[in-house]
Amino acid sequence: MANTRRTVERPLSPHLSIYRPMLTMMMSITHRITGAALFFGTLLLAWWLLAAASGPTAYSKVQAFTGSIFGMLILFGYTWALIHHMLGGIRHLIWDTGRGFGPAEREWLTLATIVGSVGLTLLIWIVGFVFMGGVR
Repeated sequence: MANTRRTVERPLSPHLSIYRPMLTMMMSITHRITGAALFFGTLLLAWWLLAAASGPTAYSKVQAFTGSIFGMLILFGYTWALIHHMLGGIRHLIWDTGRGFGPAEREWLTLATIVGSVGLTLLIWIVGFVFMGGVR
């Protein structure tokens, strides 16, 4: 019968503790987290749509929640996650074409995703407050 036990120990695969954290690595993790956050935010969107279809009482309850400070923070985070995930997807689309793999291009695309997501989120909320008449 053959000996199935190995006498030589196999090396362990490198893990996060081995690698030096890089901005692109952190953005990959953030992209995954925002994808999961979008799932839960979409549940809130479904709640809002169901309440709108159910009548004024259900809709007013959802509006009271989303109009509270806690609700506004959740909506702000959902907006940022949506924009950030979209820009991360565009970054990956650029990589799928075979472009942007140089060190300078990778860093530029990563910084553009961060700055763009924060800037667009703030712009959307500022424009929303201006057109909606501010906090009610």
